[in-house]
Amino acid sequence: MTHALITGGAGFIGSHLAEYLLARGQQVTVIDNLSTGRFENIAHLEGTPGFRYAIEDIRHAAVMDRLVSECDVIYHLAAAVGVFSIVHSPIDTLEINVGGTEIVLQTARRYRKRVLIASTSEVYGKGVKVPFSEDDDRILGPTTKSRWSYAASKELDEFLALAYHKAVNLPVTIVRLFNTVGPRQVGHYGMVVPRFVRWALAGEPIQVYGDGQQSRCFANVHDVVDAIARLAACNAAIGEVFNIGSNEEVTIYQLAERVKARTGSASEIVLIPYDQAYEVGFEDMRRRVPDISKIERVIGWRPTTPLDVTIDQIVAHFRAQGE
Repeated sequence: MTHALITGGAGFIGSHLAEYLLARGQQVTVIDNLSTGRFENIAHLEGTPGFRYAIEDIRHAAVMDRLVSECDVIYHLAAAVGVFSIVHSPIDTLEINVGGTEIVLQTARRYRKRVLIASTSEVYGKGVKVPFSEDDDRILGPTTKSRWSYAASKELDEFLALAYHKAVNLPVTIVRLFNTVGPRQVGHYGMVVPRFVRWALAGEPIQVYGDGQQSRCFANVHDVVDAIARLAACNAAIGEVFNIGSNEEVTIYQLAERVKARTGSASEIVLIPYDQAYEVGFEDMRRRVPDISKIERVIGWRPTTPLDVTIDQIVAHFRAQGE
Protein backbone atom coordinates (compact mmCIF):
# COMPACT_ATOMS: atom_id res chain seq x y z
CA MET A 1 0.00 0.00 0.00
CA THR A 2 1.38 3.42 -0.98
CA HIS A 3 1.66 5.98 1.80
CA ALA A 4 1.33 9.57 0.54
CA LEU A 5 2.36 12.71 2.39
CA ILE A 6 0.47 15.81 1.20
CA THR A 7 1.89 19.16 2.26
CA GLY A 8 -0.85 21.78 2.28
CA GLY A 9 -3.28 18.89 2.48
CA ALA A 10 -6.01 20.91 4.22
CA GLY A 11 -6.12 23.30 1.30
CA PHE A 12 -8.56 23.25 -1.59
CA ILE A 13 -6.59 21.01 -3.96
CA GLY A 14 -4.80 19.07 -1.23
CA SER A 15 -8.02 17.96 0.47
CA HIS A 16 -9.46 16.72 -2.83
CA LEU A 17 -6.22 14.84 -3.52
CA ALA A 18 -6.43 13.23 -0.08
CA GLU A 19 -9.96 12.01 -0.86
CA TYR A 20 -8.83 10.71 -4.26
CA LEU A 21 -5.93 8.70 -2.84
CA LEU A 22 -7.89 7.32 0.12
CA ALA A 23 -10.64 6.14 -2.24
CA ARG A 24 -7.96 4.13 -4.07
CA GLY A 25 -6.74 2.35 -0.94
CA GLN A 26 -3.70 4.49 -0.18
CA GLN A 27 -2.61 5.75 3.21
CA VAL A 28 -2.56 9.54 3.45
CA THR A 29 -0.84 11.89 5.88
CA VAL A 30 -1.64 15.59 5.65
CA ILE A 31 0.51 18.39 7.03
CA ASP A 32 -0.85 21.94 6.99
CA ASN A 33 -0.37 25.00 9.20
CA LEU A 34 -3.89 26.24 8.31
CA SER A 35 -2.61 29.63 7.19
CA THR A 36 -4.71 29.33 4.03
CA GLY A 37 -5.98 25.76 4.36
CA ARG A 38 -9.01 25.00 6.50
CA PHE A 39 -9.48 22.10 8.90
CA GLU A 40 -13.09 21.91 7.69
CA ASN A 41 -11.75 20.62 4.36
CA ILE A 42 -10.42 17.43 5.97
CA ALA A 43 -12.63 17.10 9.06
CA HIS A 44 -14.87 14.59 7.31
CA LEU A 45 -11.84 12.34 6.74
CA GLU A 46 -11.13 11.88 10.45
CA GLY A 47 -11.59 8.22 11.34
CA THR A 48 -11.06 7.06 7.77
CA PRO A 49 -8.70 4.07 7.80
CA GLY A 50 -5.23 5.09 6.66
CA PHE A 51 -5.76 8.85 7.20
CA ARG A 52 -3.93 11.07 9.67
CA TYR A 53 -2.91 14.71 9.87
CA ALA A 54 -0.46 17.07 11.54
CA ILE A 55 -1.26 20.75 12.07
CA GLU A 56 2.26 22.08 11.63
CA ASP A 57 4.44 24.23 9.36
CA ILE A 58 6.46 22.35 6.74
CA ARG A 59 9.48 24.45 7.76
CA HIS A 60 9.56 22.49 11.05
CA ALA A 61 12.41 20.22 10.00
CA ALA A 62 12.07 17.64 12.78
CA VAL A 63 8.38 17.03 12.04
CA MET A 64 9.03 16.80 8.31
CA ASP A 65 11.86 14.33 8.91
CA ARG A 66 9.54 11.95 10.72
CA LEU A 67 6.68 12.27 8.25
CA VAL A 68 8.88 11.90 5.17
CA SER A 69 10.66 8.87 6.62
CA GLU A 70 7.29 7.11 6.92
CA CYS A 71 5.87 7.88 3.46
CA ASP A 72 6.50 6.61 -0.08
CA VAL A 73 5.65 9.73 -2.06
CA ILE A 74 5.40 13.44 -1.25
CA TYR A 75 2.86 15.70 -2.92
CA HIS A 76 4.21 19.17 -2.17
CA LEU A 77 1.24 21.53 -2.47
CA ALA A 78 1.94 23.84 0.48
CA ALA A 79 2.45 27.44 -0.66
CA ALA A 80 1.29 30.98 -0.20
CA VAL A 81 -1.68 31.26 -2.55
CA GLY A 82 -3.94 33.87 -4.09
CA VAL A 83 -3.31 37.31 -5.52
CA PHE A 84 -4.43 39.08 -2.34
CA SER A 85 -1.94 37.11 -0.21
CA ILE A 86 0.86 37.70 -2.70
CA VAL A 87 0.31 41.46 -2.88
CA HIS A 88 -0.25 42.05 0.81
CA SER A 89 2.05 39.41 2.39
CA PRO A 90 5.16 39.37 0.17
CA ILE A 91 7.51 38.15 2.92
CA ASP A 92 5.36 35.11 3.67
CA THR A 93 5.09 34.40 -0.05
CA LEU A 94 8.85 34.17 -0.46
CA GLU A 95 9.72 32.49 2.83
CA ILE A 96 7.01 29.82 2.66
CA ASN A 97 7.37 29.02 -1.02
CA VAL A 98 11.16 28.91 -1.15
CA GLY A 99 12.06 27.88 2.40
CA GLY A 100 9.32 25.26 2.59
CA THR A 101 10.29 23.65 -0.70
CA GLU A 102 13.93 23.55 0.36
CA ILE A 103 13.01 21.62 3.52
CA VAL A 104 10.85 19.19 1.51
CA LEU A 105 13.61 18.46 -1.01
CA GLN A 106 16.36 18.15 1.60
CA THR A 107 14.29 15.67 3.59
CA ALA A 108 13.19 13.74 0.50
CA ARG A 109 16.84 13.39 -0.49
CA ARG A 110 17.69 11.97 2.96
CA TYR A 111 15.18 9.15 2.50
CA ARG A 112 15.17 8.86 -1.33
CA LYS A 113 11.45 9.61 -1.64
CA ARG A 114 9.46 10.37 -4.79
CA VAL A 115 8.40 14.05 -4.88
CA LEU A 116 5.76 15.86 -6.92
CA ILE A 117 6.17 19.64 -6.74
CA ALA A 118 3.15 21.85 -7.45
CA SER A 119 4.22 24.93 -9.40
CA THR A 120 2.00 27.40 -11.22
CA SER A 121 1.14 28.95 -14.56
CA GLU A 122 2.29 32.22 -12.99
CA VAL A 123 5.83 31.32 -14.03
CA TYR A 124 4.89 32.16 -17.64
CA GLY A 125 4.48 35.76 -16.49
CA LYS A 126 3.71 38.24 -19.26
CA GLY A 127 4.45 35.82 -22.08
CA VAL A 128 2.31 36.33 -25.18
CA LYS A 129 2.99 33.03 -26.97
CA VAL A 130 -0.32 31.22 -26.45
CA PRO A 131 -0.83 28.42 -25.60
CA PHE A 132 2.02 28.17 -23.10
CA SER A 133 4.19 25.07 -23.38
CA GLU A 134 6.59 23.77 -20.78
CA ASP A 135 9.80 24.86 -22.55
CA ASP A 136 8.66 28.39 -23.47
CA ASP A 137 10.69 31.42 -22.40
CA ARG A 138 9.32 33.37 -19.44
CA ILE A 139 8.77 37.12 -19.13
CA LEU A 140 8.29 38.60 -15.66
CA GLY A 141 7.60 42.13 -14.55
CA PRO A 142 9.95 44.27 -12.41
CA THR A 143 10.95 43.38 -8.85
CA THR A 144 9.31 46.61 -7.70
CA LYS A 145 5.92 45.00 -8.37
CA SER A 146 5.11 42.51 -5.60
CA ARG A 147 2.73 40.82 -8.05
CA TRP A 148 5.74 38.98 -9.50
CA SER A 149 7.24 37.70 -6.23
CA TYR A 150 5.03 34.62 -6.34
CA ALA A 151 6.10 33.69 -9.88
CA ALA A 152 9.75 34.22 -8.99
CA SER A 153 9.46 32.06 -5.88
CA LYS A 154 7.85 29.21 -7.81
CA GLU A 155 10.49 29.48 -10.54
CA LEU A 156 13.13 29.04 -7.87
CA ASP A 157 11.21 26.01 -6.55
CA GLU A 158 11.36 24.47 -10.02
CA PHE A 159 15.08 25.20 -10.45
CA LEU A 160 15.79 23.73 -7.03
CA ALA A 161 13.75 20.58 -7.66
CA LEU A 162 15.37 19.97 -11.05
CA ALA A 163 18.80 20.56 -9.51
CA TYR A 164 18.11 17.84 -6.93
CA HIS A 165 17.08 15.51 -9.73
CA LYS A 166 20.15 16.27 -11.82
CA ALA A 167 22.71 16.30 -9.01
CA VAL A 168 21.55 13.43 -6.78
CA ASN A 169 18.98 11.66 -8.99
CA LEU A 170 16.06 12.52 -6.71
CA PRO A 171 12.84 11.32 -8.39
CA VAL A 172 11.07 14.66 -8.88
CA THR A 173 8.13 15.69 -11.08
CA ILE A 174 6.93 19.28 -11.44
CA VAL A 175 3.38 20.27 -12.36
CA ARG A 176 2.38 23.77 -13.39
CA LEU A 177 -1.21 24.21 -12.30
CA PHE A 178 -3.38 26.59 -14.28
CA ASN A 179 -6.62 27.96 -12.77
CA THR A 180 -8.18 25.12 -10.77
CA VAL A 181 -11.71 25.45 -9.40
CA GLY A 182 -14.37 23.38 -7.70
CA PRO A 183 -16.26 22.76 -4.45
CA ARG A 184 -14.58 23.91 -1.20
CA GLN A 185 -12.59 26.68 -2.90
CA VAL A 186 -12.96 30.01 -1.12
CA GLY A 187 -12.64 33.50 -2.51
CA HIS A 188 -10.71 35.03 0.40
CA TYR A 189 -7.42 35.01 -1.47
CA GLY A 190 -8.59 36.34 -4.82
CA MET A 191 -10.00 33.15 -6.39
CA VAL A 192 -12.45 34.49 -8.91
CA VAL A 193 -15.08 31.77 -9.36
CA PRO A 194 -16.12 31.36 -5.69
CA ARG A 195 -16.20 35.14 -5.32
CA PHE A 196 -18.51 35.45 -8.34
CA VAL A 197 -20.76 32.65 -7.08
CA ARG A 198 -20.99 34.13 -3.59
CA TRP A 199 -21.92 37.57 -4.94
CA ALA A 200 -24.43 36.11 -7.41
CA LEU A 201 -26.20 34.01 -4.77
CA ALA A 202 -26.38 37.03 -2.44
CA GLY A 203 -27.74 39.25 -5.21
CA GLU A 204 -24.75 41.58 -4.77
CA PRO A 205 -22.84 43.22 -7.65
CA ILE A 206 -20.43 40.83 -9.36
CA GLN A 207 -17.14 42.71 -9.39
CA VAL A 208 -14.95 42.15 -12.44
CA TYR A 209 -11.46 43.61 -12.11
CA GLY A 210 -9.94 45.53 -15.01
CA ASP A 211 -11.87 45.60 -18.29
CA GLY A 212 -12.95 41.95 -17.98
CA GLN A 213 -11.40 40.99 -21.31
CA GLN A 214 -8.50 39.10 -19.74
CA SER A 215 -9.03 35.38 -20.38
CA ARG A 216 -8.34 32.24 -18.38
CA CYS A 217 -8.99 28.48 -18.55
CA PHE A 218 -10.65 26.91 -15.51
CA ALA A 219 -10.07 23.21 -14.80
CA ASN A 220 -12.20 21.14 -12.46
CA VAL A 221 -10.33 20.09 -9.31
CA HIS A 222 -11.37 16.44 -9.74
CA ASP A 223 -9.74 16.34 -13.17
CA VAL A 224 -6.63 18.05 -11.78
CA VAL A 225 -6.04 15.69 -8.85
CA ASP A 226 -6.46 12.73 -11.19
CA ALA A 227 -3.65 14.15 -13.34
CA ILE A 228 -1.45 14.84 -10.29
CA ALA A 229 -1.81 11.32 -8.89
CA ARG A 230 -1.23 9.65 -12.25
CA LEU A 231 1.94 11.66 -12.88
CA ALA A 232 3.28 10.73 -9.43
CA ALA A 233 2.90 7.06 -10.36
CA CYS A 234 4.52 7.41 -13.80
CA ASN A 235 8.26 6.75 -14.08
CA ALA A 236 8.38 8.54 -17.45
CA ALA A 237 7.34 11.73 -15.63
CA ILE A 238 10.45 11.81 -13.40
CA GLY A 239 12.63 14.84 -14.06
CA GLU A 240 9.92 16.47 -16.20
CA VAL A 241 7.64 19.51 -16.04
CA PHE A 242 3.96 19.29 -17.00
CA ASN A 243 1.16 21.78 -17.52
CA ILE A 244 -2.14 20.75 -15.91
CA GLY A 245 -5.24 22.71 -16.84
CA SER A 246 -8.21 23.16 -19.10
CA ASN A 247 -7.97 24.63 -22.57
CA GLU A 248 -11.56 25.95 -22.52
CA GLU A 249 -10.79 29.68 -22.68
CA VAL A 250 -13.20 32.29 -21.32
CA THR A 251 -12.90 36.01 -20.54
CA ILE A 252 -13.51 37.05 -16.96
CA TYR A 253 -16.52 39.12 -18.04
CA GLN A 254 -17.95 36.07 -19.84
CA LEU A 255 -17.30 34.05 -16.67
CA ALA A 256 -19.33 36.55 -14.66
CA GLU A 257 -22.16 36.27 -17.17
CA ARG A 258 -22.08 32.46 -16.98
CA VAL A 259 -22.12 32.47 -13.17
CA LYS A 260 -25.02 34.92 -13.23
CA ALA A 261 -26.93 32.68 -15.64
CA ARG A 262 -26.19 29.41 -13.77
CA THR A 263 -27.35 30.91 -10.46
CA GLY A 264 -30.38 32.70 -11.90
CA SER A 265 -29.10 35.84 -10.21
CA ALA A 266 -30.24 39.40 -10.84
CA SER A 267 -26.84 40.74 -9.77
CA GLU A 268 -25.32 43.60 -11.73
CA ILE A 269 -21.89 43.03 -13.27
CA VAL A 270 -19.59 45.96 -12.49
CA LEU A 271 -16.01 46.77 -13.56
CA ILE A 272 -13.49 47.66 -10.82
CA PRO A 273 -10.09 49.19 -11.74
CA TYR A 274 -7.05 47.07 -10.80
CA ASP A 275 -5.58 49.93 -8.78
CA GLN A 276 -8.67 49.88 -6.59
CA ALA A 277 -8.87 46.09 -6.32
CA TYR A 278 -5.22 45.32 -5.56
CA GLU A 279 -2.56 48.03 -5.59
CA VAL A 280 -1.43 50.95 -7.72
CA GLY A 281 0.34 49.71 -10.83
CA PHE A 282 -0.93 46.12 -10.54
CA GLU A 283 -0.08 44.12 -13.66
CA ASP A 284 -2.17 41.26 -15.04
CA MET A 285 -1.92 38.89 -18.01
CA ARG A 286 -4.34 39.14 -20.91
CA ARG A 287 -4.44 35.42 -21.75
CA ARG A 288 -3.48 32.28 -19.86
CA VAL A 289 -3.97 29.11 -21.90
CA PRO A 290 -2.00 25.88 -21.35
CA ASP A 291 -0.56 23.57 -23.98
CA ILE A 292 -1.50 20.17 -22.52
CA SER A 293 -0.13 18.02 -25.33
CA LYS A 294 2.81 16.80 -23.21
CA ILE A 295 0.72 15.38 -20.36
CA GLU A 296 -1.67 13.85 -22.87
CA ARG A 297 1.25 12.20 -24.64
CA VAL A 298 2.83 10.81 -21.46
CA ILE A 299 -0.18 9.61 -19.43
CA GLY A 300 -3.13 10.10 -21.80
CA TRP A 301 -4.79 12.76 -19.63
CA ARG A 302 -7.22 15.42 -20.77
CA PRO A 303 -9.75 17.40 -18.71
CA THR A 304 -13.28 16.07 -19.09
CA THR A 305 -15.47 18.40 -16.99
CA PRO A 306 -17.05 21.40 -18.79
CA LEU A 307 -16.89 24.77 -17.06
CA ASP A 308 -20.68 25.01 -16.67
CA VAL A 309 -20.71 21.68 -14.80
CA THR A 310 -17.95 22.95 -12.51
CA ILE A 311 -19.87 26.17 -11.83
CA ASP A 312 -22.95 24.09 -10.96
CA GLN A 313 -20.87 22.02 -8.51
CA ILE A 314 -19.60 25.18 -6.80
CA VAL A 315 -23.11 26.65 -6.62
CA ALA A 316 -24.44 23.42 -5.09
CA HIS A 317 -21.65 23.43 -2.51
CA PHE A 318 -22.37 27.02 -1.47
CA ARG A 319 -26.08 26.29 -1.18
CA ALA A 320 -25.43 23.15 0.85
CA GLN A 321 -23.33 25.25 3.22
CA GLY A 322 -26.19 27.72 3.55
CA GLU A 323 -24.18 30.50 1.90
